[in-house]
Amino acid sequence: MTIATPDQLRQNVLLSFLHDEDRFHLEPHIIAVYKTAGDVLLEAGEDVIDTWFPCGSALAAFCLTTQDGVSVDVGFVGREGAIGGIVSNGHVPAYSTAVVRVPGLFLRIKTSALEQAKQESLPLRHWFARYSDCLLAQVFQTAACNATHTIRQRLAKLILAGLARTGDMEYPMTQEQLASMLGVGRTFVSRVIGAMRQEGTIESRRGQIILKDLAALRHQSCGCDQLVDDHFDAVLHGIYPKI
Repeated sequence: MTIATPDQLRQNVLLSFLHDEDRFHLEPHIIAVYKTAGDVLLEAGEDVIDTWFPCGSALAAFCLTTQDGVSVDVGFVGREGAIGGIVSNGHVPAYSTAVVRVPGLFLRIKTSALEQAKQESLPLRHWFARYSDCLLAQVFQTAACNATHTIRQRLAKLILAGLARTGDMEYPMTQEQLASMLGVGRTFVSRVIGAMRQEGTIESRRGQIILKDLAALRHQSCGCDQLVDDHFDAVLHGIYPKI
């Protein structure tokens, strides 16, 4: 673990859009860390002592576990955002677990250092408050999506969101991981993936989903991610990743 370089800081869009004088308050405290899929960034019920910024194609998810033991991802964060103590004051417990879904570079800052930086910079405080609004909108939309849309629609949306963050036509994700992210059994995902493959929308290899027909995948998606994109665009223009 080392102090993040300027080039690494630019790989998180939320940080790259900051003015130099605002980013100056954060830079000495940000550490670069490489994380693998399945690594836990925050544990539900524990104090949020670290705040994380995914970079490049890295992707993390907020995951809730029901009383029945079923885990469901309720929000995704890539290079457009941050995970942890964004608007809270002090070390409050996390409500959900944050898990790395796509490996890569993450930037870490102690929540206490972030709080101090927000006290020193009003624009910085406002910037993270606006991001918090966008993240809440994403969680709201995910709740509505899980309640009203089919597994096929949600899976197509999930693949599109992942492809937008990787920046190419390949999404490094196994069917087991996709099932966990959707909160459904692997057989349901396998059935839908098989149908999409037969239709020529995607190809699947071990640990990868490969896009073959973007228009078809968009047609199959529920479109919830576009609504989130629209809100991001209104509140933090240019932040949300697009494919």
